[in-house]
Amino acid sequence: MTTTGEMHRAAGGPWWWERRRSAVLDVGLAVASAAECGVEGVGFARDAGVPAAVGVVFGVLAGATLVLRRQWPIAVVLIGVAVTPARMGVLLSVVGLYTLAASEMPRRIIGALAGMSFVGTLIVSVVRAQQDMGHGNLVRVGDWFVPFVAITTSLGVTAPPLLLGLYVGARRRLMESLRERADSLERELQLLAERAEERAEWARGEERTRIAREMHDVVAHRVSLMVVHAAALQAVARKDPEKAVRNAALVGDMGRQALTELREMLGVLRSGGGGREPGAAVPLAAVGVAAAAAASRAVDDEDGPCLGDLDELVGQSRAAGMVVELLVEGDMRSYVAAVEQTAYRVVQEALTNVHKHAAGAKTYVRLAHRVSEIAMQVENEPPPDADSASDVRLPSGGNGLVGMKERVAGLGGVFVCGPTDAGGYRVSAVLPAA
Repeated sequence: MTTTGEMHRAAGGPWWWERRRSAVLDVGLAVASAAECGVEGVGFARDAGVPAAVGVVFGVLAGATLVLRRQWPIAVVLIGVAVTPARMGVLLSVVGLYTLAASEMPRRIIGALAGMSFVGTLIVSVVRAQQDMGHGNLVRVGDWFVPFVAITTSLGVTAPPLLLGLYVGARRRLMESLRERADSLERELQLLAERAEERAEWARGEERTRIAREMHDVVAHRVSLMVVHAAALQAVARKDPEKAVRNAALVGDMGRQALTELREMLGVLRSGGGGREPGAAVPLAAVGVAAAAAASRAVDDEDGPCLGDLDELVGQSRAAGMVVELLVEGDMRSYVAAVEQTAYRVVQEALTNVHKHAAGAKTYVRLAHRVSEIAMQVENEPPPDADSASDVRLPSGGNGLVGMKERVAGLGGVFVCGPTDAGGYRVSAVLPAA
């Protein structure tokens, strides 16, 4: 923890200390410094001509300020510099310089205070060495001896704690930056995991929607025609037996076609999990792909739904009693399988909706082959009998129009539907040719 005067106290630490052991260490150092300064205060009192008790008290108070080193390192260093002429406070100066250098104080402040401590120690060392030589405590070696001793003493007291403090401070800041970076990476990973989960949930929703759309396209149209023919069969069973037989045959054919498409879909779903153990869960994405493949009956399959099957599709509706006109503009040509299948499904769903909601209404199917696009439109007139749709009792879940819009938008096309001014309904779509 850096000592900037604004420390964050962690749980368990008294006052400005973040840990109890830090407080114990500082108190121990302060006691040692107070003892040192108190002993040296006796000599200071003798030289200053004051009672010894005054010198001891002065030294104890000065040395005890070391307990404030983490909170106010500048004050501790200044006190150390101030008591240097009294020949006391070596431990105070050394530990204070170390604490200051390890803090996040500006380098100019650290350099200025370190220079003051060095100069103060140098002056005191020179004076003491000259006094000792004058008293005969040291043997005169030469004029170089006093400067050498003073500089060596000053460097020994100032340089090691300063360099060690700078190293420890730099290492501490590096560790803090690494911890912050690790925390940042952890937060980013957590955010990425949440986003991945959201994307996975969105993908699962999209796959469920696609499966529902494909199932609807595969089965809904034929089942709707079966219900229409069954209703017609019930109405003419006694009046026109021959027509009833034809309707029954059509119902059987459409039922077999619906079963065939269901078997194809189930077969693709089963084969899509090749290599899996029995009972193993099939990924939802694989189910969606299989459903789409079954709905289109494969791109390369000649029997897949395409624009060439529109005549048969319109014929089925005519056989169910609907009056349908098919108009084709432009030269017939082949398109990408996805475009042809989507165009077929749009017309198929539109005719199914006419069976459901406007039974007996005349319907127009228009197909236009243009240079870079293909357009289709299915429009029906108002039904002759307002209650005709309710007699058939075809359920509607509202998924057909949504599915058509999603199919067309997936290919970059435009889909529009809505009621006409005459009371009918119109479904229009434009698909790019490529």
